[in-house]
Amino acid sequence: MSWILYAAVFGAFFLTHSLPVRPRSKRWLVKRLGPRGFTLSYSILSIAMLAWLIVAAANAPYVALWDQTPWQRHVTFVGMFAIGLLVALTLGRPNPFSFGGINNERFNPRKPGLIRWTRHPLLWALTLWSFFHILPNGDLAHVILFGVFASFGLVGMKIVDRRKQRLLGGPEWWSLHDLVAAAPLFSKHGSWAEILLRLTAGVVVFVVLLILHPIVLGVSPLP
Repeated sequence: MSWILYAAVFGAFFLTHSLPVRPRSKRWLVKRLGPRGFTLSYSILSIAMLAWLIVAAANAPYVALWDQTPWQRHVTFVGMFAIGLLVALTLGRPNPFSFGGINNERFNPRKPGLIRWTRHPLLWALTLWSFFHILPNGDLAHVILFGVFASFGLVGMKIVDRRKQRLLGGPEWWSLHDLVAAAPLFSKHGSWAEILLRLTAGVVVFVVLLILHPIVLGVSPLP
């Protein structure tokens, strides 16, 4: 694959990932698919586009920047397990600060859960995923791939904050912000049964991804 085709796949990836931050497009899709249908459909599309982009990076011209060592794979393995739990605890929960929240009217700023730590847990998951994958992938195409993702996650937090302030109104956004900041650091959102179910789902998905990784991407993630 040439660098031009690699860039074209990159463009297609970001085009599909612009949907959640475009209110008009998102409203149109949510109206027809429902909130959960939109979240499920968008998640499937995101995974498919991500897999395509990673395959494109693997087939781009190879330019080595550093060698892979065993410790890099161990750190990535542990980091990805933690990220899987983070996503499981976050996905589909009310979050008026983020692009991915649903049923935001049910959000309780006095018991925000993980939102007490960060307004954008999914974007942090993307940023950390990128960092952990840069470590064992020291060729130019993958450094570009994961470096762009890490930058996108960090810059995206600022972009989403500005957009949400416009949509909610500055006073409403800051009121929610201050209430969340005043909440306990370890507040529980949802029942213990739901939390346990989500953690279990996160572990199951992590194991499934371990199995699918060499099948879909041709590389085993095991240390």
